[in-house]
Amino acid sequence: MARIAVIGAGLGALATAARLAVAGHRVAVYERTQTYGGAVRRFERDGFGFDTGPGLLPLPAVYRDLFVKTGKEPLEACVELVQVDPSARHVFADGTEVSLPNASRAGVVSALDEALGPGAGLRWGDFLVRAREAWDRTRRPLLEEPLWPNWRVLADREPYPAVPHKRLLRTRRAGTLAEVGAWELRDPRLAALLEGHALACGLDPRLAPASAAVLPYMEHAFGMWYVRGGLRELARAVYERCVARRVAFVFGAEVTRVLEKDGRATGVELAGGEVVDADFVVAPGGAAGLPVRGEGEVPPRQGLPSRLTVLLALRGARPEGTAHRTVVHTGDREGELESLFGTVPAVPARPTVTVLRPGDPALVPDADHEAVTLGATVPAGAEIREEHVEALVAAAERAVPGLRDRVLWREVRTPADIAAETGAPGGAVPPPALAAAGGRLLHPANSTGLQGLFTAGGWSHPGGGLPHAGMSGALVAGLIVEGPEFRGSQ
Repeated sequence: MARIAVIGAGLGALATAARLAVAGHRVAVYERTQTYGGAVRRFERDGFGFDTGPGLLPLPAVYRDLFVKTGKEPLEACVELVQVDPSARHVFADGTEVSLPNASRAGVVSALDEALGPGAGLRWGDFLVRAREAWDRTRRPLLEEPLWPNWRVLADREPYPAVPHKRLLRTRRAGTLAEVGAWELRDPRLAALLEGHALACGLDPRLAPASAAVLPYMEHAFGMWYVRGGLRELARAVYERCVARRVAFVFGAEVTRVLEKDGRATGVELAGGEVVDADFVVAPGGAAGLPVRGEGEVPPRQGLPSRLTVLLALRGARPEGTAHRTVVHTGDREGELESLFGTVPAVPARPTVTVLRPGDPALVPDADHEAVTLGATVPAGAEIREEHVEALVAAAERAVPGLRDRVLWREVRTPADIAAETGAPGGAVPPPALAAAGGRLLHPANSTGLQGLFTAGGWSHPGGGLPHAGMSGALVAGLIVEGPEFRGSQ
C-alpha cells in the first residue's frame, strides 16, 4: 500500500484518487480552496441555482466506467442523467433557426434540409462520416492511452480524410476546420455550426486542424447529457465516492512545492511549512499546476481563452418545449475571431453566445421562475466591463424574446473567478487534445521526468473537458498501479 498525495480536488484529481484508493492505496487530497470540483461549481441565491462551469456532459461513459470500477453503485444510482433533446437549437446570423435532434443522424439530416435547404443535411451527414473516421483513428491514442513517447506521429499526421478540393488548377485538401467548413460544407450556416464547436473549446477554427471534426462528432455519436440538479451533482457524486473509498481530504491546504530526493518525488510541502511524505504525488499539469520538471517534449500551451458567464434569475415560467441549449451565432465571425485570437486579444463586441435553459425544478424557487445561463468565449485575463455583459444579453434576446423584462437579478462570472477556483492564470480553460497541427493541441504526458510524480486534469493528457479530465484519472491510476508498461484500458 503506497502513500499518495493528490494536489487539488478538480474532477481529474478526484477520478484519480477514487481509482487509486480502490486499488488499495492510502490517498490524501490537498485542496487550496474550501471545496471540491475545480471549475465545476454552483452559485445559489434566493432559491435559484446555477452551474458556473460546464453545464452539459458529453461522453458520460467515462464516468460510468469510473463508478463501475470504484464501487457497487453505478453512476445512475448516484445522479440522474437526462439526455438533452434537442441536442441544441441554433440561431444563425441571417435569422435562420434549426433544432438538432440528439444522437440521430437521420433526424439531423432532415432538420438541416428543412431549415437550410435541400442538400445541407446530406453535406453535414457526409462530414460526420469523415469525422467518425478521424475519431476512430485518434480515440485510443488521444483519449484512452497514455501519451505515446513518439507523440510526433500524432502531431504530424492529419487523421481527418478531407475531400479533394480543386482551386486555381490545384487540388487541395482542407487542413483546418475553417477550410472544412468552406470547402466541404459550402454554406456559411453549416460552417458556423462546425466552427462553433471549436470556439466553445477556445480554439480558433482558422488554425484548428481538420481533426477538430471529432468535437461535433462526439456530440453527435454519444449525445449530450444533463445531470439533474446541475453538473455540480456529478462532482458531489465523485467526491462522495472518494470518501466512501476512504480518501482523506484536507481543504484550505495550499501545496507550494513537490519534494524530491535522488530523482524521485518524496512528498509535498504546504504553505504553512508542513511536510507530507508520499510515495507518489499527483499534481495538476501545465498552467493550472506547480512547475513540473520534465513534462516531456510537448510544448506548453499559450494564449488560451477563458469564459464569461452571466447567470440570470427570471420571473415567469419556462415555456413548454423550450430547448435546453441554444447557440446564438454572431453576425461578425471574423471580427469575433480577430478579437479573441488577434495580436492583442479583446472581448468580442458581438460574441457567439450559448444560452442554457435547463427547466430543472431543483434550480428555481418555484414553477413561476426560470434560471438561465449565458456563456461566451473571452480572452484569459480579460477585464470584463458592463458593455461586455450587455453584449451577451443582447445576443440572448434573439433566442429569448422579452428577456430583459423578465430579469430579477443577474450574477456575472469572469475569468478572474475561474482563476480563483482553478488556479489557471487568467482563468484560462484547456481544450481537449487534438491530433495534427504540429502538436500544438497536445498536452504534456501524465508521466513526468521526476519518478513518482504524475499529472492529472485538464492541463495534462488528454486535455480539457469533463470526459477528458475523467480519463486522465484512469490513465494516472493505471500508470501508478501497473507501472510504465500500462497502455490503457482494453
